[in-house]
Amino acid sequence: MDRLYIVIPAYNESDNIKKTIEDWYPVVEKYNGGDRSRLVIVNDGSKDNTYEIMQEMAKDRPLFIPLTKPNGGHGSAVLYGYRYAVLHGADYVFQTDSDGQTDPSEFHAFWKIRERYDAVIGVRKHRGDGIQRSIVEKVVCILLWMFFCVRVNDANAPFRLMRADKLKKYIKKMPKNYHLPNIMLTTFFVHYKERVKFREISFKSRQGGKNSINIKRIFRIGIQALGEFRNFRKKMKKESGAT
Repeated sequence: MDRLYIVIPAYNESDNIKKTIEDWYPVVEKYNGGDRSRLVIVNDGSKDNTYEIMQEMAKDRPLFIPLTKPNGGHGSAVLYGYRYAVLHGADYVFQTDSDGQTDPSEFHAFWKIRERYDAVIGVRKHRGDGIQRSIVEKVVCILLWMFFCVRVNDANAPFRLMRADKLKKYIKKMPKNYHLPNIMLTTFFVHYKERVKFREISFKSRQGGKNSINIKRIFRIGIQALGEFRNFRKKMKKESGAT
């Protein structure tokens, strides 16, 4: 039986975290290969009582692993969870977020085709988080085409199922606390011609709390990303020339 790890980052999600656990824990129970699957939520140094709520809810949910770490940003927390899942023997790793924007009922469609693909990645054709976020995503996809000749419609969707061996292979290429891991994972999967399926998902507005990433911060991250994309491209070209 395949061992599934669901990885979810959380930062100041006291308004959402209880429902997030209630929504996603049944998924882990349903697809619990040999009693080895786990729901892993990574508290990224929250200033509220997110982690305390997680600890309390873990008491009667043996498949739920609450983790905590110093604040490092969304990407850092995602990578922390990925490395934990790989280290503990996951066969498949699924990632989503803790803000209630994704629908657990759509997971099964991803799971049932897992053996045919190395990664099944969501595409948010209709987004509930506003036009600004949609524009940012379109710009990201344009940059990926310019830097890596990778053509995708949604590089950063927080609804993705990946084979753990492929995930392990590509997270090794990133800095420890890299802030855009899902964008680069999508890029690597497509660039290196892994078996990738993009599948449309629904995407609601945030269900509670406040988003910690605003447009100004996105702009700063984007400027930083340009330099990092250049470095990744140089390394990828060097690897290609060496083979």
